[in-house]
Amino acid sequence: MGLFFHNRKVRPRRFDYEPRYYDPKRDESLKRRMRIQSRARRRRSPIALLYLLALLVFAIYIYRALGT
Repeated sequence: MGLFFHNRKVRPRRFDYEPRYYDPKRDESLKRRMRIQSRARRRRSPIALLYLLALLVFAIYIYRALGT
């Protein structure tokens, strides 16, 4: 192989693609909506906290009832 390709490094080909129907304003608004939705999903609702608290109280009640 060194006979034909002396000191030539193989480089990846460049990819230059222009989308036909690209709207930067629409793309930016879509990204913004996705960020807002991901932030909203991370927050926990107070109802979930109440369910967790009720489950904890129930588990303590069962533990004490079976322990005595």
